[in-house]
Amino acid sequence: MTSWDIKPQGVQGQLRLTGERAGDLEMALRTLMTHMSEAAYAAGTAVPGSAAALPTPTMQGPVPTGQVPLSQRGSTGPVGAALSQYLEKPQTDLKAMGERIQAALLGAAKATNEYVEGDLTAAKHAQDAAKNMRLDQLRDAAGGDK
Repeated sequence: MTSWDIKPQGVQGQLRLTGERAGDLEMALRTLMTHMSEAAYAAGTAVPGSAAALPTPTMQGPVPTGQVPLSQRGSTGPVGAALSQYLEKPQTDLKAMGERIQAALLGAAKATNEYVEGDLTAAKHAQDAAKNMRLDQLRDAAGGDK
């Protein structure tokens, strides 16, 4: 890297916009999890009548953060199990996506701060940490050492 030409105010504006969009995404995902959980519970069981109230093996459907697990709300059946399995793969992808967004935001902010302080080596380290999703380095690193 031979030279940098960063406009800190522009970076700040983009970081704010990206943070807002990330918040919108988080809200949409929470809503999805809530609706999937409610759908799993509302689908009922494959057991006729009052037999559904009898103790059954606990099935865990999708549960949004802060909600009561389905197994504690009543019986769920094959639809609840299917919804749970349906969300298993995307859940890990969504977690990775959140970590990638966090690393990009932290890395851009830290690299820009180092640039403003005149420490281009530290700015490069912050960029590399963001590319490699090293959240621990981004959170703990001190800045502006020149």
